[in-house]
Amino acid sequence: MKLLLDHVSKKYGNKYALKDLNIEFSDGVYGILGANGAGKTTLISIITGILQQTSGQVKLDGSDIKDMGTKYLDKIGYLPQYPQFYPNFRVKEFLMYMCSIKDIPQKKAKEILPEIMEEVNLCDHMNKKIKEFSTGMKAKLRVLTAMTHHAKLLIMDEPTAGLDVEARNEILDMLRAYIAEDESRSILITSHISTDLESLCDELYLIHDGKLILHEATDAILEQYGILKVSEEQYRTLDQSSILKVQKENYGYACFTNDKKFYQENYPQIAVENGGIDELILMMTGGYR
Repeated sequence: MKLLLDHVSKKYGNKYALKDLNIEFSDGVYGILGANGAGKTTLISIITGILQQTSGQVKLDGSDIKDMGTKYLDKIGYLPQYPQFYPNFRVKEFLMYMCSIKDIPQKKAKEILPEIMEEVNLCDHMNKKIKEFSTGMKAKLRVLTAMTHHAKLLIMDEPTAGLDVEARNEILDMLRAYIAEDESRSILITSHISTDLESLCDELYLIHDGKLILHEATDAILEQYGILKVSEEQYRTLDQSSILKVQKENYGYACFTNDKKFYQENYPQIAVENGGIDELILMMTGGYR
């Protein structure tokens, strides 16, 4: 599966919410990063077909999704950030209802639901009302609704927000199992919890002011990126060929690099800290260079 965003822009009046995005998603798990208002929700809404882009195309395996109609919807599973439940529905009733919306025949739904529920340890709760569920159990149920028709592309908007560590790990395990079951599947996920993205995603896309400002493999960020803490004198003599952003600090400068090993080997007197996703967002969106 290949999802391509080809020069996609979204404009409201004179303001761009997204500007000239060129992104390609294939098999694997992709994280979409950015501060509030960066354009993540707009991007998700365009990919799901909720919003129409001002210009550009979104293509799935070479076909414009506007021309695919329900065939495209059959291939995606979407979990919005604030999904709504019918609190008095029993779990089985709710999932059967969601299957009917997705045109899954009732007979097939009755066959697949027990298996799906067993995989996430919810079989004993099939007849329980949703309003009786804990926050973590509701989160599992939300993810399940996106998975019921075995979509090739899962789109998850903040699936672990508001959960404790145990519940978050259970959700991440569900997503890992979904990919492991069929390696041709893809997941797009947004999250403000950096550790979730670090442990789950193969690649990360950072959006700022509606523009894509960084695309990198997660392993590369964790292994190669770092922050140099240098005095003003050290900064003047620093090779800046691998410096992405610079932030003025009271001790001198914090320099964000994508090659910390180079500086560790060639500038042993300089303090080098590891650069994770939180540092990536802060430096790439806040540094002045």
